Amino acid sequence: MLQIYELTFDAWGRRFFDRATVTLPKDAKVGLVGRNGVGKSTLFRLIKGEFTPGSGEIGMPKAARMGSVDQEHPATPVTLLDTVLEADVERAALLSELETAAPERMGDIYARLAEIGADRAPSRAAEILAGLGFSNADLARPMAEFSGGWRMRVALAASLFAEPDLLLLDEPTNYLDLEGALWLESRLKKYPHTAIVISHDRELLNNSVDHILHLNEGKLDLYVGGYDSFEQQRAEKLRLAEAMRVKIEAQRAHMQSFVDRFRYKASKARQAQSRLKMIARLPPVTQTIEGHVAPFRLPSPERPLPPPLIRLEDGAVGYGGPPILRKLDLRLDIDDRIGLLGVNGAGKSTFAKLIAGALPLQAGEMKRDKRLQVGWFHQHQIEALDPMDTPLDIIQRARPLLTEPQRRSQLASFGIGHGKMQTKVADLSGGERARLLLNLVAMDRPHLLILDEPTNHLDIDSRRALLDALNDYEGAVILITHDRSLMELVADRLWLAADGTITPFDGDLEDYARFVIERAKAAARGPSQVKAPEPEPPPKPAERKAKVPTGPARRRAEAAEAALARATEAVKAIDAALLDPDIFTKDPAKAAELGRRREKAQAALDAAEAEWLEAVEAYEALKADA
Repeated sequence: MLQIYELTFDAWGRRFFDRATVTLPKDAKVGLVGRNGVGKSTLFRLIKGEFTPGSGEIGMPKAARMGSVDQEHPATPVTLLDTVLEADVERAALLSELETAAPERMGDIYARLAEIGADRAPSRAAEILAGLGFSNADLARPMAEFSGGWRMRVALAASLFAEPDLLLLDEPTNYLDLEGALWLESRLKKYPHTAIVISHDRELLNNSVDHILHLNEGKLDLYVGGYDSFEQQRAEKLRLAEAMRVKIEAQRAHMQSFVDRFRYKASKARQAQSRLKMIARLPPVTQTIEGHVAPFRLPSPERPLPPPLIRLEDGAVGYGGPPILRKLDLRLDIDDRIGLLGVNGAGKSTFAKLIAGALPLQAGEMKRDKRLQVGWFHQHQIEALDPMDTPLDIIQRARPLLTEPQRRSQLASFGIGHGKMQTKVADLSGGERARLLLNLVAMDRPHLLILDEPTNHLDIDSRRALLDALNDYEGAVILITHDRSLMELVADRLWLAADGTITPFDGDLEDYARFVIERAKAAARGPSQVKAPEPEPPPKPAERKAKVPTGPARRRAEAAEAALARATEAVKAIDAALLDPDIFTKDPAKAAELGRRREKAQAALDAAEAEWLEAVEAYEALKADA
């Protein structure tokens, strides 16, 4: 479907692509991945013809249709449903022609309309819109009534409805909530043509695509499978490349040693020259260096507070008018990791503001420890930053008593390099701004972290660093995110914002994903159709057993499993080195050292395995009681 051959492209003083070549299979679902700033969006613009390559070719079949979501849909007086239907250009043109067509032409038009399934188009469009969070009542509203974020969803709906032969999606989940992301994950899996998706959402890349296209150092490499499979294949590829580099360098050093010793000795001159030629024929090798991802600093509270941190009894909250949320009966403890679910507009951000102290209760009672410190991150903080500020200006206001060297040291620990400390916010990437703010909100060792869409601007490696920091953090967490992987690995409990309140959801994200998909299908059925059974609602909180806290035990088990994996790899690496028979004859000292390292590595492996077994047994016992 898409062929890229020897693509080279330079812009803004750097090289983005250096003789990159790849061929995408027809109807493949491809996840385009790479670190922030390597050129993923630039590749999309090259494919669309917005940029001209310096050399090389980008080709696809002449009749193929291309679609993308570049910006929000305009605010027009056209209704939502008609806007999406117009995305099918052929159907719209045929219906327009039908109004003035001659009688002898009408038969051909009706035949073509039947062939492309024009009669099913409204229900198909309605299903897509329902999956993206629109209600049946929204279908007749003009586009001008929707905000920019919702018009971005309309643009996505239009592209999915038109079903182009090549669909380009750049971070489509960034303007979706978790429900929309779950639906899109299911939809992309069934997309009938080729799709390329730039995404840092691990679950979407595991469940919706069948190929990963990796952009690194100006090259494009295609891997079969989802993201987890890509990580394994790439790790093995890097391991083999490093082994080959070591082998070639050893050969080079051995031959160079001979040349250095005998180059000027007449009896050995011919052999020395021969080895010089052999050295010249050795392939060039470069050491593979993986980019470093700075960790996040989320320091735990110095002293835990007695439970509960917060208790809400018949609470109601809003913005002065009728309450947005009511009948809030919830309790939050120091070891709670809460995943807050619910569609956009259900009140998740309102609840975050209440817990953060930015909104007062309108009714009911909230018992809250007076010493409670809250760190609150929300996505609008990034937009609210002064574009003329620098990271040094920002941390100076947050820590006025620190000296400049101390402030610079603090920023460096956040992952803000020396060259970025005096860069204006307007010139920082979204990921750099998010990293700065996430570290700042946790700087005072809060007892509770409220994170509202913290990963929108983070790449996959940075998301993993945030996950590691959250698992090490010993306070409470309330997490609002469309990143399913982060939600699954952080949240111990789920709360659902729906019907004007928030209640515990008795189930996991798989249960919730099924609930979302069924609800979207039911919502897409028009009132004229036979009413289908309502999707099964989530169980009532009363049916839930008393919760046994399992968060610390789960995190201990996960950490033990990771340590066991590292210890196993260390033993395997030493064993691989010891398999080389030459090492015992050519370098017996190194062989002896490897033997000593092998004993220590085995002891560490045995200890890691014992810790893992103990941690898993403890976690399983707690889960059985939960």
